[in-house]
Amino acid sequence: MTPEERRAFGSRVAELRKQRDMTQEELAAAISRTASWVSQVERGVQPVNRLDVLRLLADGLGVSVQTLRPEVPAEAPRNAPEEHGEGSNDLDQARLVISGHPVPEVLLGHQPTGSHGSLPELRAAVERIWELTHDDRFSELSAALGPLVPRLERAVRTAPAKDRPELFLLLSRTYQALAAAFVRQDDPDAAWVAADRAIHAAEQSGQPLHVFASVFRLAQAFVRLKHLDQAEHAATTAVNAVEQYTQGPDAEPEALSVLGSLRLVLALVHARAGDRAKARQETERARTVARRIGEDRNDFNLEFGPTNVEIQAVSIAVELGDAGEAIDTGQSIDASALSVERQARLLMDMGRAYAQRRQSGEALDCLLQAEELAPEIIHTHVASRGTIRELMLVAGRSASPELKALAERADAKP
Repeated sequence: MTPEERRAFGSRVAELRKQRDMTQEELAAAISRTASWVSQVERGVQPVNRLDVLRLLADGLGVSVQTLRPEVPAEAPRNAPEEHGEGSNDLDQARLVISGHPVPEVLLGHQPTGSHGSLPELRAAVERIWELTHDDRFSELSAALGPLVPRLERAVRTAPAKDRPELFLLLSRTYQALAAAFVRQDDPDAAWVAADRAIHAAEQSGQPLHVFASVFRLAQAFVRLKHLDQAEHAATTAVNAVEQYTQGPDAEPEALSVLGSLRLVLALVHARAGDRAKARQETERARTVARRIGEDRNDFNLEFGPTNVEIQAVSIAVELGDAGEAIDTGQSIDASALSVERQARLLMDMGRAYAQRRQSGEALDCLLQAEELAPEIIHTHVASRGTIRELMLVAGRSASPELKALAERADAKP
């Protein structure tokens, strides 16, 4: 945008806001930005070049993107039924598992025939759940959770008292995996339920660090729901408690992993709110925690460590619109030792950064590499599909066969 275009755009935003009797503060709250950001947009100081931010602003004003920027091509309705069923995704079966009470028959004193399984069998099943989660194999995950969650819920109520703390821990870990998967599939209300159940089960297990790991999953769900105040509250109260626990040179690395992960989710909260200074501050605090650990770890399946902090720094930079910084940081990262999900997430965010720079060829290459690693994250993640749509809109009729095919596979055609 030229300065004149920015001022004209800002005037249009201000006019539409006033027509709806909204204050700058009310509009800012509706789109999870600050009143200062809205003021800068209306004065032509803050450009709005990214399509996702333009959509967000249009939604907050209750108008179409074309009302704000007539030159942007019209898109198909985002809530239109999809070819494979309205609102369906690979975790539909898992969503049913958290609907209602998991074992109502036990409440009425009925003991089903058959065993819920031995502890070694249940431990192996939960490890398998996390393998599928880290690999973004959501269809298999959903199928595995169907029988496992009721088995664990039955076990914590009927097993001998000596076994219940470990069974509660296994149940919490299962719900944590489910919450993580729901967030990635853009099903945050289900993630909220799963994370809340994970917190309760972790407390019953007597493992407080698992409680805080579950709070991390809850904060992620709040971020995806755009409940940034709730996300900040949940993460900040947890950080304050864990930070006191980790003071001193002998802090447990497991506790540091939780602290660092909570710092990263706070960085994301501030990035989504458009607060660049606080987002960078929390990212640097996470780096400090990672340096204290000194290695990449996977405590509580958080994959926290120096490498993951940099992967998250790329994501934060993309959220802030700092594409050049995201690309420079991402190009120096070797994520090969981390999970497939983390590797694919880095490539997806690099694709988003290149798309922001209008480097469509590089963006497509990153997305295709991510798809090869973890197809489901590219086909289902809201950020990935949004980037593919944006690439298609920019390319128009000159879109390459590879891009058209990717858009078809991700059902992300404009």
